[in-house]
Amino acid sequence: MLHRFKLLLIVAVLATLALACSTSSQGDSEQAQDLAATQQALAATQQALAQQQSALTAAPQVPQEEPEQDVSEVYDDEPYYVEEFSVAPPTWSYFLLEGDERDFQFYTQNDRLIFDINGEYVWAYYTYDSWYYRNVRVDFRAENLGNNNNNVSLICRYNERGWYEFNISNNGLYWILRYENSSGSFHELYSGGIAHLRTGKNTNDYTAICDGDRLTLAVNGVEVRTVTDSRYDEGYIGVGVASFEQYPVLVELDYVEISEP
Repeated sequence: MLHRFKLLLIVAVLATLALACSTSSQGDSEQAQDLAATQQALAATQQALAQQQSALTAAPQVPQEEPEQDVSEVYDDEPYYVEEFSVAPPTWSYFLLEGDERDFQFYTQNDRLIFDINGEYVWAYYTYDSWYYRNVRVDFRAENLGNNNNNVSLICRYNERGWYEFNISNNGLYWILRYENSSGSFHELYSGGIAHLRTGKNTNDYTAICDGDRLTLAVNGVEVRTVTDSRYDEGYIGVGVASFEQYPVLVELDYVEISEP
């Protein structure tokens, strides 16, 4: 539309020049009348052109929508990797086996995963939900900052029937268990004590290996016990923290590493 008005303006100017050249044989009064009519047409054309330009300038600008961020571009769904908890990972989720949600806070802070429990008998778990594993190794480092009477846990082969669980108490005891959803109960495979566990408010490294029917627990790089069980052959992995009669319980996980056994 803007180009059309510009073309009209050019045609009007050329017409004016042509008219000026052709009026040499006409009288002065006729020439004045024609010139006045031409000037009036030019003024009307210029006014229409200005209005069109103003309308184009005032037209609202349609904002460009920013594309939604693809989580997969910033967070890799890998079967084997180290989770360092710089942000809350979208491929993990938590559940409570026992306890009240109101007594439990769960968050990431300063590149750590925080289990903050302020009630008795709260058993909280955090699972990696992207991969089912048959044979897997799970390592994590945990610092105990609260009450001494608590458990940290590693789980493997978490599925619709149950899971295997390695429980380590901060007082130095441990249990290797099989949880069965059908009965809603744990079956003990082995239990004992760990001489080299750093008890109290301290930091320890924990390892669980599920390889075939062999279930192995290690603490601070030293193997504690291997047992055998063939009830479950695949499932998710996870970590957990539990409180008992005494609280608060505050445990910070520095990382979780998932690797081949």
